[in-house]
Amino acid sequence: MTEQRKRQKRNIIILSSMGVGVILLFFISLFVGSSSMKFKDAFYALFGQGQNNYIIIMQKIRLPRVIAAVFVGAGLAISGLVMQTSLSNEMASPSTLGVSNAATFGANVCIIGFAGGFLATGNNIANYFVESNVYATSIVAFVFAFASVLLTLALSKLKAMKKETLILAGVAMGAMWTALTSLLQFYATDVSLSAAVIWSFGDLSRATYKIDLIIAIVVILSSVAFGIFSNRYNAMLSGDDMAKSVGIKTESFRFISLLVASLITAICIANLGIIGFVGIVCPHVAKRIFGHDHKLTIPGSILIGAILLLLSDTLARTVGNGTAIPVGIVTSLIGAPFFLYIIFRRKRGEARA
Repeated sequence: MTEQRKRQKRNIIILSSMGVGVILLFFISLFVGSSSMKFKDAFYALFGQGQNNYIIIMQKIRLPRVIAAVFVGAGLAISGLVMQTSLSNEMASPSTLGVSNAATFGANVCIIGFAGGFLATGNNIANYFVESNVYATSIVAFVFAFASVLLTLALSKLKAMKKETLILAGVAMGAMWTALTSLLQFYATDVSLSAAVIWSFGDLSRATYKIDLIIAIVVILSSVAFGIFSNRYNAMLSGDDMAKSVGIKTESFRFISLLVASLITAICIANLGIIGFVGIVCPHVAKRIFGHDHKLTIPGSILIGAILLLLSDTLARTVGNGTAIPVGIVTSLIGAPFFLYIIFRRKRGEARA
C-alpha cells in the first residue's frame, strides 16, 4: 500500500471516528443534566411517554438544545476556517469582522431601547422574561451584525484594502460597536441592563425547534457550497497570484466567502448570544490533524465544532451545581488559552525565521 493510500485510509478512519463521536456525544448530552431523572425515565420521556414534566424537559428543553449545539458548533467552526483561508491569516475568526460586537449592540438597542418586546414590558424584569419578544431581539441583532459585515466588506472594496488591512478594519468596527454598546448600557435602567447582559451570554437553553431549523438550513447549505469549492480554497492557500493563474477571481470569491461565513455567524449569535473561540480553535485542530487540504479540513472542522460545543454544553450543565451555566463561558475558558498558544507559537516561529 502506497503512502498516499495509507494517508487516505487514515483520514477516512479519523473522520468516521469523529462522526461516531458526534452521534455518541449527542445522545450522552441528551441524558445528562441537573434534573434527577433516571436513564429509563429520560428515554421514555424522549418519545413522549412517562411523567409530563420529564417529557417537557426532554422534548422541549434538552433535545432542541443539543440539536443547536451540533449545528452552531459546526457553523462557527466552518466560518472560522473559511475566514482564515480567505484572509490568509490563522488569527482570523468569526469575530474578526466585528460580527459578534455588532450583534450585541443590536440586541442592546432592542432590549434597552424597546424593552425587548418593543415597549411591551415596561421596567419590570419579571415582565421582560414573560412577555418579551425574543424574535424581535434576534432580528435586530442579526440586522446590525449583517450590516457590520456589509459595511466592512464595502470599505475593503472601496479602498481596495489588502487582506491584512481588512482584519484591522474589522477590529476597528468591532471596537466601535463595543463603544456604542457601552454608551447604551451607561444610560440604561438596572432592569434593562440586567436583561441585556443576560442576553450577551452564549446560552443554548434559548434554542427552539424553529431556531434550530433556521440555523441548520443555513449551516448545511453553506457547508455544501464551501465543500464544492474546496479546490478553490486550496488554490488560495498558495497566494492570490497562483489562484488567479487557475482562473479564480480572488477578490469576488473572497468577498462572497466572507459574506456567507459572516451570515452563519450572525444567525447563530443573533439567536443564541455570543459563543466565542469555536471559530478559531476548531479550524486549527482540523489543520493539525489533516493538514491544509480543504476536502478534509472542511468536514473535519464541522465535526470538531460539533464535538467541542456538545462537550462544552454537557460540561456547562453538569458543573453548575443544579444550574446550567452559559456555554459561552465554557468555550471562552477553553478558547482563550488556545488563542494565547497560537500567538506564542507564531512569535517563536518568527524568531526562528
